[in-house]
Amino acid sequence: MLNAYLDHYRETFELKCDGLTREQLSQRSASPSTVSLHGLARHLAGVERWWFAINFAGLDLPMLYYSDDGPDQDFESLDGDPSEVLRVWRAECKRSRDIVDSASSLEAVGAVARQGSYTLRWLMLRMITGYAQHDGHADLLREGIDGAVGV
Repeated sequence: MLNAYLDHYRETFELKCDGLTREQLSQRSASPSTVSLHGLARHLAGVERWWFAINFAGLDLPMLYYSDDGPDQDFESLDGDPSEVLRVWRAECKRSRDIVDSASSLEAVGAVARQGSYTLRWLMLRMITGYAQHDGHADLLREGIDGAVGV
C-alpha cells in the first residue's frame, strides 16, 4: 500500500510536467518564490537520492543539485535541460524502488542515522507526505502555466 501511494504521487508529478516546453517547465511562480516544475524535479531527484540511496541504503553518492555553498540551488539554479532533469528524477525513483524492493521488511533501519534511526516504513510515509505537498505546488504551477487542473 505504501509503494502504491508513493508511486501514485510520483506519477501525479510526472503528469504535471507532461507536455510542457522547456520554458514552461522553468516558469517560476509569483515572486519572491523560486518554485518551478523544473526546480521541483531537481528537488525531488535530490530527495529520492538523499533519503533512499544515501541515508537508507548507505550508498556513497554525491548530492544532486545541492552544496553547502548553495543549499537552495535545486530551485534557484535552473541550468540544464528540464527533460534531462526529469530523466535523472525518473532514474532516482527507479533506484529508490529497487532499494525498497530489496529491503528485508518495512521495519528495516536506515544505514545512516540522521537525527536518530528510522525504519523504511517511516521513510515511505515521509516521502508520501513530501510528494503530496509538492504535487500541490505542481498543481498550482501547472494551472498557472496553461490552466490544466487535476490529474
